[in-house]
Amino acid sequence: IHVYIMDGHFVPSITWGPRTVEAIKRWTHLPLDVHLMVQQPERHIASFLDAGADILTVHAEACTHLHWILAQIKERGAKAGVAINPGTSVATIEGALQWMDLVLVMTVNPGLPAQKFIPESPKKIARIRHIMDTRGIQAELEVDGGINFATAPLVARAGAQVVVAGSAVFDHPDGIEAAIRMLKERLAPPEA
Repeated sequence: IHVYIMDGHFVPSITWGPRTVEAIKRWTHLPLDVHLMVQQPERHIASFLDAGADILTVHAEACTHLHWILAQIKERGAKAGVAINPGTSVATIEGALQWMDLVLVMTVNPGLPAQKFIPESPKKIARIRHIMDTRGIQAELEVDGGINFATAPLVARAGAQVVVAGSAVFDHPDGIEAAIRMLKERLAPPEA
């Protein structure tokens, strides 16, 4: 379950905090993928891990000391992820890829509702996939933003292994279960 945490500073929207993550954790055994869209994420690591985050993702743009933050997350036994905004160069995270358990490529600008998928995104995803494959980096490649039944196959072909879909799932006229089933069908590799 991908959980957005927004502070109203790093992104314009505000969501919730560690108590909500703690409440969600009580109701599911699914991993909680907590995405911190906040300034100074190092100030929030302990509280979200204590609340039950299994994966904690910070934004490269918000981190002065990225390696140190990744080490802090891993030392607490969680998986460490790094997100990059659409306008952020792959070079920004390239030197830290081997420290990551998850790389999150944003295909819209985070924290702003109802955006359209940025069409150039698959090229960026493919670039990261190539670097990871060439170096033998085992981190998961995740994509978030504007993911729907048309864009999910595009990012999967570019090398994404995990997609985050919000409105495509929750606003589907046939319900959440049908939307998830349809999304999985679109992402399934073609039969030989």
